[in-house]
Amino acid sequence: MFLRKIDKRIKILFLVLLFCFLLIILRVFYVQIIDYKKLNKYAKNLWSRDLPVEANRGKILDRNGVVLADNITTTSLVLIPNQIKNKKKTTRLLADILNVSYEEMKEHVYKQTSIERVHPEGRRLSYEVSDKIASLKLDGVYLVKESKRSYPYKNLLSHVLGYVGIDNQGLSGIELQYDKYLTGKSGAIKYFSDAKGNKLNLTDIYVAPQDGMNITLTIDINIQKSLERELDNIVDMFSPDNALAIVMEPNTGEILAMSSRPDYDPNNYQNYNTETLSRNLPIWSSYEPGSTFKIITTSAAVEENVVDLKKDHFYDSGSVNVDGSILRCWKAGGHGEQTMLQVLQNSCNLVEQQEILSIMKTPLNFQRKSIVDINQLF
Repeated sequence: MFLRKIDKRIKILFLVLLFCFLLIILRVFYVQIIDYKKLNKYAKNLWSRDLPVEANRGKILDRNGVVLADNITTTSLVLIPNQIKNKKKTTRLLADILNVSYEEMKEHVYKQTSIERVHPEGRRLSYEVSDKIASLKLDGVYLVKESKRSYPYKNLLSHVLGYVGIDNQGLSGIELQYDKYLTGKSGAIKYFSDAKGNKLNLTDIYVAPQDGMNITLTIDINIQKSLERELDNIVDMFSPDNALAIVMEPNTGEILAMSSRPDYDPNNYQNYNTETLSRNLPIWSSYEPGSTFKIITTSAAVEENVVDLKKDHFYDSGSVNVDGSILRCWKAGGHGEQTMLQVLQNSCNLVEQQEILSIMKTPLNFQRKSIVDINQLF
């Protein structure tokens, strides 16, 4: 009877152990076969390190496809401190090449991090400096591609185009306004290392960067060059505090050229003060032209036969309501009855305002024609 009880317990224990063993086999099968890809992905994420590969910023073009803002390829210095075997030697050699102190370079070489970008000393290196570093073949020292913004026409259209910072981020002008479109998506060179940073004998993976979108402006480079030349002539002749000009296509309102003085070279924006960099005068320094613009509206009115300078008479009461706003004549009580020629002589704002409203009621194609003809007067 006692032996039967022992035998029964042994059988139960055997079944329990067999069941546990089967569970372990099933779990191993699930991990190795079914869940392999997921776990392998997690493991690679722990092993992998990324050497950044910067995307090209989108180009800025004129209406004819001429490149106004381009990119040139440069290299930058990146360190993997755990892979550097002789830290003192590496620090000394890099400090000499980059022309920085030993202590400054030591902060980068000895830094406790997986990847260290040497900034700003190691950014946008010249080919000569890059070749010197590459020839040393130092462990843990890498040169990665970086894109640097280039403005081939220098000061031309500088305020409109704007400029970018050292990390290729738009800081003003078109570069800032459309930064999210111009900015690409960086890629990387993925390599694998253990917890100590030692590189594993696994194939590196290259993830290609995605360049930013190109932007085409309404600007015409040839008209822009002419405008820039005339502004330079004005500055040379009269030495004004500032000068500005805009060329517009009257049929569409497209801006064909825009510039101002003082200007700057966006390739070397660091050499200019904030006031020069930030003020696009044709936009920033806006003001009402006042009486100086009366020749324009009067010429348009005469061209379209809206008024006759001598025959048509107008009455200036001293004030007029325009869209809820009261405009007053500079002369108290107004000028009374006068011809259009007298309106110009007296610089009567109220009649000019009525004239503008009359012109606005004419067909759009007539208005456009008038503007073109008026431009021929200057």
